[in-house]
Amino acid sequence: MGPKKIGILGEKIAQEHLKNKGYQILDRNYSFRIPGSPQKGEIDIVVKKEDTIHFIEVKTLRNRATLIQPEEKVNFRKQRKIMKTAESWLMKKKLPLNSKWQIDVISIKIDPSGKRAKIRHFENIAVY
Repeated sequence: MGPKKIGILGEKIAQEHLKNKGYQILDRNYSFRIPGSPQKGEIDIVVKKEDTIHFIEVKTLRNRATLIQPEEKVNFRKQRKIMKTAESWLMKKKLPLNSKWQIDVISIKIDPSGKRAKIRHFENIAVY
């Protein structure tokens, strides 16, 4: 299974996990071209629970003997890009930027058979 298929599988697992935890899925794979930059920002999953909107970044790796954890791939630069993309999503949906929102990371490690996954949800990661 290639990296793209692993990523798609991880996002499906994350969506089911979020639904089971009572989150309402609002959007998936929202993308936005960042002004003044050739880069495009993307948010994997946008959900709502109670009065808070959560912008979810999903990172998935195969469960191999590796020193890096999936969540470690969300560095400061990636967090800033997610934040700008989240603000774009809020503006597109005509929601005030001071709405209650946060950025979360879901880290998934999939065993080599693809039949089991270890999921960790990191809420409200810092972007300052």
